[in-house]
Amino acid sequence: MAEPFALVDAERARALRRMKMVATSLLLVAAVIFVVARAGQEARPWLGYVRATAEAAMIGALADWFAVTALFRRPLGLPIPHTAIVQTRKDQIGASLGGFVRDQFLTIEVITARLEQANLAQRLGEWMTREDNARTVSAQSAAVVRGATEVLQDDIVQSGVEQVVLSRATSVPVAPVMGRVVEAALAGGHHQALLDAVLSGLGRYLEENNQTFRERLYGESPWWVPEPVDDVVFAKIYDAAQSFIADLGQDRNHPLRRDIDGRTLQLVEELKTSPAMLARGEELKQELLSHPEVRAWSSTLWSRIKSGLLDAADDPNSELRLRIEQAAVEAGESLLSDPELRRRIDSWIVEATGYIAEQFRGEVADLIAGTVQRWDTEETAERLELQVGRDLQFIRINGTLVGGLAGLGIYTLSELLS
Repeated sequence: MAEPFALVDAERARALRRMKMVATSLLLVAAVIFVVARAGQEARPWLGYVRATAEAAMIGALADWFAVTALFRRPLGLPIPHTAIVQTRKDQIGASLGGFVRDQFLTIEVITARLEQANLAQRLGEWMTREDNARTVSAQSAAVVRGATEVLQDDIVQSGVEQVVLSRATSVPVAPVMGRVVEAALAGGHHQALLDAVLSGLGRYLEENNQTFRERLYGESPWWVPEPVDDVVFAKIYDAAQSFIADLGQDRNHPLRRDIDGRTLQLVEELKTSPAMLARGEELKQELLSHPEVRAWSSTLWSRIKSGLLDAADDPNSELRLRIEQAAVEAGESLLSDPELRRRIDSWIVEATGYIAEQFRGEVADLIAGTVQRWDTEETAERLELQVGRDLQFIRINGTLVGGLAGLGIYTLSELLS
């Protein structure tokens, strides 16, 4: 985790103070050496070399101190021209920085050249095929889903969902749809399987309720009819019913089956073309949509959808998360195995990024310039000094050392020529 900005700035401030102390200490050392050498030069002429070195070192140190300080503030608070450059030219620096970024980085040529060498589609494919990265994609997608559902206003979304569902149901004529459904069932022979299931169930029902039907016959039969006669009559009726059901179930060409097919085809045609059927279907549909249970179901539809989405988003093993993870891996494998797909994606990225850069490069420059303009003048100087001030103190140190060496060289040369 990155350190907070306050801690980073505090550390940079300490490092800057240490370097300032080092640079200033060198200046003071040079001054002390200069005073000592100047005092003893008459007795010891060789101290002239030391004095000249220290004198030049002080000059170099003071010159570079002035140069470094003048970047951020006025040296000793004096209104010297061309000092406190950062403070006095902050807005121009911001505009120049924005223009530099715009002209040197946000150009189609620069972006295209960089992206064409990046092989982004290849890298993306390799990244997505790793299981841990696919899980990351799944987790981030789930976070997006979670965030989107939590941000949306439930009452507005619920109203919209309910309106869409009800308006869609209202706009679709139900009779022709049912006609097409029944027609598809007939075409696939599914109605025969349904009829077989009905017949099988009816046969079991008769068998399981044999005694109940027998007792009902006894109750309905006249009192004077002997019970053995009732048994014979019931057996005949029961066996005939079971035999009829068995024959109807086994014979696909049974007349009743053909009659059912014919009547069903007639029903399909009526559902698709009959105005009366259309009106009746719409009437039934409106009754269904107006039913309190349907209204209650539609009024809570969004809450159930939202609850399901949130549960799926929170569960790493949910169908939603697993499908997203699988889709990520499959997408990565497609990128790795299809050079043409990679080429198209790379081309699209280059074109899209170049277009965005070309369209908004001016806005980026204005953003940089405007941001710098809004900064406080003194605070800007302080923050910039924290960023680069420590390195600039080496200029003072080098000025002290180089100045001293230059002074020694000049003094030595003058002594040799005198």
